[in-house]
Amino acid sequence: MKSLFTGLTDKGMVRSANQDAYHIDPDGRFFIVADGMGGHAGGEEASRIAIETAHTYLNQHWEDEPDTKNLLAQALIASNDAIVTDQEQNSQRADMGTTLVMILFRDDMVWSAHVGDSRLYRLRGDKLDLITEDDTWVARAMKLGQLNADEARVHPLRHVLSHCLGRRDLRQINIQTQSIESGDRILLCSDGLTEEVPHDEIAIHLQSETNELAAQALVDAAKQHGGSDNITVIIATMQ
Repeated sequence: MKSLFTGLTDKGMVRSANQDAYHIDPDGRFFIVADGMGGHAGGEEASRIAIETAHTYLNQHWEDEPDTKNLLAQALIASNDAIVTDQEQNSQRADMGTTLVMILFRDDMVWSAHVGDSRLYRLRGDKLDLITEDDTWVARAMKLGQLNADEARVHPLRHVLSHCLGRRDLRQINIQTQSIESGDRILLCSDGLTEEVPHDEIAIHLQSETNELAAQALVDAAKQHGGSDNITVIIATMQ
């Protein structure tokens, strides 16, 4: 299945630097968003390393690795290892890390992988579904029934990640296949969007006439709601 796609990133209204990064494969085979952390230099470097390592690995092994799940897992493991190596060589970036969300089209199937709280959504008609599950303390507490949605939305620990890239003890990479139909619109994004813009409003903006209009509308909405973090979106419409 082919797609039309676009990406957009913005530092937002508060941050002085942009620690997000994204990559769109020119052939539309895969799309990646990363949201770095660990100070300006550390966050920017972590997301850059993750993006560059992941897309380089995918390009190098696309033909020689028939197992798509393993291809995705190894791309993220390579990214994690590259960040850890940089930490060891640069003590000022020892605490850096990054989230990552990726979608990949291969053999008439759609795969996704993520670590952290950058998200993947699917819009079908006017119904928006969240595909990924955040790797955060709050998301786990909600799953265990310890918090409800309203409590989670304002909880002081809502930004605390349970998993991210840049950790020697990386324990979990979430990989799954997706149901995609012609006309579906896919959104990959950092939490600079989802922390500011409610679910229903994201769905409305995603229904814009083109990917480019939708991407700009989402970034503008996040900034209008406060723009407290960097904002990154990739949108792909299935044909």
